[in-house]
Amino acid sequence: MHWTTLQWLGDALSGQFQILDQTLLPEHEMMIELTSVDEVWAAIHALKVRGAPAIGCAAAYGAVVGARSGDISSVAKVLENLQKTAAYLATSRPTAVNLFWALDRMTKFGEAQTSTDPEEFLASLLTEAHSIRDEDDAMCHSIGKHGAALLGDGMGVLTHCNAGGLATSDYGTALAVIYSAIEAGKKVHVFADETRPLLQGARLTAWELSRRGVPVTVICDNMAAVVMREKKVQAVVVGADRIASNGDAANKIGTYGVALLAKAHGIPFYVAAPSSTFDMTLEDGSGIPIEERNPDEITHGFGRMTVPAGVSVYNPAFDVTPAELITALITEKGLISPVNSRNVKAMIES
Repeated sequence: MHWTTLQWLGDALSGQFQILDQTLLPEHEMMIELTSVDEVWAAIHALKVRGAPAIGCAAAYGAVVGARSGDISSVAKVLENLQKTAAYLATSRPTAVNLFWALDRMTKFGEAQTSTDPEEFLASLLTEAHSIRDEDDAMCHSIGKHGAALLGDGMGVLTHCNAGGLATSDYGTALAVIYSAIEAGKKVHVFADETRPLLQGARLTAWELSRRGVPVTVICDNMAAVVMREKKVQAVVVGADRIASNGDAANKIGTYGVALLAKAHGIPFYVAAPSSTFDMTLEDGSGIPIEERNPDEITHGFGRMTVPAGVSVYNPAFDVTPAELITALITEKGLISPVNSRNVKAMIES
């Protein structure tokens, strides 16, 4: 069975922007409509839509929602709405570079248009948002094809957080590698870290893998070393939210630890991401902004108090894995290995 991560129904003026509310999974599968820019901002911030590529797609559609809000009596007014929307949505989350890439693309596209009809202008913005979604889908399938060759028949593959169809427009990044390998006739068994504190691996990765009929076993985050030592895992594949020009990669908190464990056990560690996730303005990962989220996610996870009142909490949402721990970066353009500034630039800027 399949699902829809996000979609736009109808035209630019009266159409609906809908997302699958991922905070309700795996218990409830519910599409919700986002009717205002505030709702789009809140959905991104609260992780109702999440994963760098999906956030980029949501931001593009959110830009259309904002552009048609308020005064749309002239193209100048619609463009002003668009620019204000982009600036506002950019404050929703700091780490996933796809958010800023998509908003910048939508804004520059709008500023370059010559139409004098507001409705025609809005329609062109929606077409551009659709293009961002369609390009993401194509990139994810290409990532899968390039990465599938790295997996052998019968392999166990560990993944961390969720980098599948739920985190993109449809097919995924890290999970695209697994889907493509299976489509090529290989048997693959996935071990999914639960991914504390919000359990994206247990709630989301296991949900979508089981929906696609892929064998999956959920493990607690602190079990990764054991499954590696027991040789249940022969490769690690994760996604990324931002990759610096030298290949340092930011991903969900705990990824750095998994990379260290993989290195210690001689297991290849792969990062799968589209070119839109690379931030070539950053020399290395030290410049990647790391989002720190509400302590309640730890102290009252899923509604139950698990930390004594008054105890301090540190809750970074991401960490950065150094390039030297990454065996290869899997992009829609091909594999980057060894991972260094020269090879990243040659691939991404080609």
